[in-house]
Amino acid sequence: MGTFHKDTHALHGITVVIDTPGKTVYVGRFHEQDDKRILLLDVDIHEDGANGRSKEEFVKRAAKFGVFKKHDHFEVPLSQVAGIRRLGDVTP
Repeated sequence: MGTFHKDTHALHGITVVIDTPGKTVYVGRFHEQDDKRILLLDVDIHEDGANGRSKEEFVKRAAKFGVFKKHDHFEVPLSQVAGIRRLGDVTP
């Protein structure tokens, strides 16, 4: 259900998938959100078609095997967010 701290976002501590309208998808642990960006921790980033995988194939693989962290933290501008979902809700 996430980490329960006073005044934190409902997704705080949850590994999420952030999709963009472009080629990029982010998978990482949700830390915080403000009016400009979402801060993720332990983040992997995938570009559609990289390593022969679509964004959805990458997400399904992450759901099955976990996230292979490439960044300790990463800020995703809200203007680039097309959707957000829990990685645990993805069927591998």
